[in-house]
Amino acid sequence: MRATVWTVANALGVVAGTPGELLTALLAGPRRRPDRVALPADVPGLPELAADLRAVGRVEVTVAGPVSGGAPDEQPRLADPAAVCAADPVRVTRAYETESAAHGGLRAAWLRAGQALVRDGQTPATRALTLLAALPDDADPRLRPALAALAADAPWSVTESRDTGTGALTVWAGRLVEADDPRCRAVACLDDGTVLTLDERGRLRTTGSAVPRLVEAVAATLATHPATALAAAGDAVLTGDRMGSVHAFTLGGLHQASLHAGRVTALAAAGPRVYSGGDDGTVLAWRPGAGDGVPVARRPHPVVALHAGPRTLAVAWADGLVELRDPRTRRVRPFRPGPAVHAVAVCPDGSLTIATDTTTVRLHPT
Repeated sequence: MRATVWTVANALGVVAGTPGELLTALLAGPRRRPDRVALPADVPGLPELAADLRAVGRVEVTVAGPVSGGAPDEQPRLADPAAVCAADPVRVTRAYETESAAHGGLRAAWLRAGQALVRDGQTPATRALTLLAALPDDADPRLRPALAALAADAPWSVTESRDTGTGALTVWAGRLVEADDPRCRAVACLDDGTVLTLDERGRLRTTGSAVPRLVEAVAATLATHPATALAAAGDAVLTGDRMGSVHAFTLGGLHQASLHAGRVTALAAAGPRVYSGGDDGTVLAWRPGAGDGVPVARRPHPVVALHAGPRTLAVAWADGLVELRDPRTRRVRPFRPGPAVHAVAVCPDGSLTIATDTTTVRLHPT
């Protein structure tokens, strides 16, 4: 059942591991999804899942042939990372579901990152990379070098991974700043080191006794007009709202623009340039006071997180894709961790940190 849910979630552009999570993701917000989804006929619980999907609306469910992957007893060598990465991913999923042995941590990593692993177009190298990023902290120490060798041809290397997720990420003075509270929507830092967070109600929070006057004014504004996104650029505080507008608060005044059709979901800044992402699936570059934004990325899925480095822009999408983009050359380096992504951050050394509910992983381009 799990492989079927992952396959359907991939087709519908959401991230989910159970039928309940799939329906919750579909109902959580506006989604562009295909008109028809074909489900394999021999999956337990198929009639209930198909009925639930039809009830969501705009999804026509058809029943296809048997699930791929062969019979459940045709198991690959589940403790062998090379065999697992080369085998049919649906068959591997079914095999891991039918037994509880840890296999050194490979089973936990596969079931954590499986939605990325069952996607079409994956290679043994990219599967090894995804498994390496998803390995639990207590995994067999022999697995990491084995998976790293298998992932040698992948576009990333894993420099750090841990079992704990985080609510939000940013970078200040070259260092990663993490907001551990899962209720935190975003974290930002002013030039003087003042740390700002946006809570689940869209209100501005800060730590310390000496709160800058501008921050007090923005906090008072958001107390009555909650924000949906937050960033900082120098001494400016940037916010987005549910109507698609971006606001740049400075001591010299307020600049704002209506940039998105629907909610602003993420903001980032690199010098005077602001990047905004929305439920409409677009990422725009905007300069406060300079009129409309310029599109830099567009996909048929909402943007969930942004962060701008010195020369690159990290974008996370609602279907689980993370991209490291170079706005000048338009080069795009993708990665899918498997679970839903909540935050991304680009460090000055070019590394990319990705946070989900259960993991935090740091990648470096190869």
